[in-house]
Amino acid sequence: MTALALAALAPISLPDLDAVAALQTRVDRKYVLSATCCTGLLAGLTPDARVLEVDGMREFTYDSLYLDTPDLAAYHLAGRRRRRRFKVRRRTYVDSGQTWLEVKTRRARGVTAKHRTRNDNGLGLSALSGAEEPFVAASLEREGIAGIDPATLWPTLRTTFRRTTLLLPTDGARVTVDRDVVVADDGTILWWEGMVIVETKAGRAPTALDRRLWHAGHRPVSISKYGVGLAALRPGLPPEKWHRTLDHDIPRALAG
Repeated sequence: MTALALAALAPISLPDLDAVAALQTRVDRKYVLSATCCTGLLAGLTPDARVLEVDGMREFTYDSLYLDTPDLAAYHLAGRRRRRRFKVRRRTYVDSGQTWLEVKTRRARGVTAKHRTRNDNGLGLSALSGAEEPFVAASLEREGIAGIDPATLWPTLRTTFRRTTLLLPTDGARVTVDRDVVVADDGTILWWEGMVIVETKAGRAPTALDRRLWHAGHRPVSISKYGVGLAALRPGLPPEKWHRTLDHDIPRALAG
């Protein structure tokens, strides 16, 4: 469905996309939609929108492993809306075979920053190596996040999904469209079939797609694949700020 809605859009290469909208520092707005609703909204994009294409492919598989402390500091900092919070993950771009170690932080006023480094040491789904710990420590320190010892970070949740990435040239913004989201923890697997997560990544001003979503009655929601995934798979864990997303937004999207 998503592929059909985007078939008429011109392609853009990854280098060209990065040149226009690298956006390692940005404001993110996320929406949870049904696949049918998402298709209708994407079909109405302006003609100058572009879709990332690599080797003839427009949709790509992501495999991520999130690392957290034994007391789940990353989960609770985000869930309790602390001004400064973080996520550490290994992300494998399955189609290219590249794996990156990424540190994603949230600053005051909703600004997101991401630091990453290539991971070519064969540790795709593991805890941090001694050589990687300084990178994580420096990234957290740079963003003013204290009290986290990288040596205590341990694999906590695995996610996979399929992603399409768009460029909105007028807004200088990226849009990601994620479907077939699967979360897994200690052998328990949950697949949100039929749900789509749309995320706009831009400056502080809303994009044309944000305004289109608002006009259709969709508002930004609190959703993190790590946060909602862990809360959904561990019933005894406080759902924190994601309770409405789990109880209302996701079921509504799954119902179509």
